[in-house]
Amino acid sequence: MKRLPGVTALLFALGGTTAMAAEITVLSAGAVEPGLAKLAEQFQRETGHQVKIQFGTAPQLAKRLSDGDAADILIAPPGVIEEQVKSGKIAADGRVTVGRVGAGVTVRDGMPHPDIATVDALKRALLGADSIVYNQASTGIYLEKLFDKLGIAEALKPKTTRYANGAQVLEHVIKGRGNEIGFGAITEIKLFEPKGLKLVGPLPAEVQNYTSYTAGIMTSAHSPEVAKEFIRYITTPAAKQMFAATGVD
Repeated sequence: MKRLPGVTALLFALGGTTAMAAEITVLSAGAVEPGLAKLAEQFQRETGHQVKIQFGTAPQLAKRLSDGDAADILIAPPGVIEEQVKSGKIAADGRVTVGRVGAGVTVRDGMPHPDIATVDALKRALLGADSIVYNQASTGIYLEKLFDKLGIAEALKPKTTRYANGAQVLEHVIKGRGNEIGFGAITEIKLFEPKGLKLVGPLPAEVQNYTSYTAGIMTSAHSPEVAKEFIRYITTPAAKQMFAATGVD
């Protein structure tokens, strides 16, 4: 927002520019956290508006909204967004695609990287692993179906551990033992790498699963104009480059 010099001086005289600043709340899927958090910080510095982000899995976000939680913006998979449109909580127009995130394979830092270059190699790696860890959210639901399709679901069940979200999966792998293979959103794995993980790589292209993420403005938004401004900000070419650096296509 451009301000005339005299207006800016008056605002500082009255105690600063924060009088014109707004605060928006964003409910967001955790898979886009690394890039979104950085962009929110930049947006705050450049505009003076405050952005409060609360992250969760798609099921957690849906439950929070059904329980009556309020927000200005929701960033979630299209299915969750569509549910909120049907319930009247998000406007049918104005939805914007933020990006998509693929599933990746991870192991504890220092462990040999399994061969996952092909589907057959991935199957051998999983059957030979001591344990398998993945979530109960979007990535986990897909993996469950994939393992069944590959004919290895029953063999993996006895050594599989599931958690509600990606962070719990990755924390488990960091503290794990033996030949353990974990799965998660590539963005989340990269975020946890400094804590003791290594991204082995994405799932083979033939079986890769991308989860798309869409941003929508809540119909009950307290600051809809600032919400629109923030969504425009996180979908610029520069923002897409920042997202790409964290694993968001």
